[in-house]
Formats: sequence, structure tokens, C-alpha cells
Amino acid sequence: MSASPLALKSPLSTSLKPSAFAGLQPDEPLWKRVPSRDDAGHLLSDFRMIFPGLRQKSGIRQQHTLRIINAVLHHYGSWVVFADLNMRTNLLWVSIRPRPGLTLEIPAAIKTLVPEALLLAPYWRR
Repeated sequence: MSASPLALKSPLSTSLKPSAFAGLQPDEPLWKRVPSRDDAGHLLSDFRMIFPGLRQKSGIRQQHTLRIINAVLHHYGSWVVFADLNMRTNLLWVSIRPRPGLTLEIPAAIKTLVPEALLLAPYWRR
């Protein structure tokens, strides 16, 4: 089961902020949930990170990692539009308002605090 947008929802985590997507069902494909534009119609940028072995770790370790991710995304809250952490695949997908360097800055902040985290690829839409 994947997390809801902007919420990193898990029994062990807290939400980032209310979402316009709150009525969507869990496990709906990401292509249906990930916004491509913000409320003003501007294109968004995305990045994905993988957390190898996260789902096999103890509940306390998972909770610690989720809190770190949540704190970093809160720090960049004015830029983060969507976040989804799929615990089955250990994949974090984040959509942000474009700003030069931000698709590397946010993952670097997460990687600093969660060394096993890997940036898969920043993604820019055209």
C-alpha cells in the first residue's frame, strides 16, 4: 500500500498538510495521482529516491526514517507539492515547484540524514 499524497501516511508517521487528493484510494497508480502542474498551471519537477531494505527494518527504524523524511519535506514545505512513500517498493516520489538545484538539494538533505537513501533520478517535464 502506498502512502497518500503529501502525507507520507503510515501508522508511524504524521501528515505534511491536507491534500486536494485526500479522496483517492490507496494503491491507485502514481500516474493518476502525481500532479504535473501546480494550482497556477506551472509545470512541476519531480525526483525519486529509494530506501533499500526499509520495509524489512524494525518498526522503530522505519518510524525514525519516516520522521526524518517528513521533517526535510516540511522544511521545504513551500516548494513540495506532492510526496508519496511506497513502503512495498521503498520508493519516495516527490513533486516540487521548479527552482534551480532543488531536485538535488532536497535529496541531499535526506541523504545526509539517511545515508542508505539513493537518488534514482531527478525528472523534469517538458
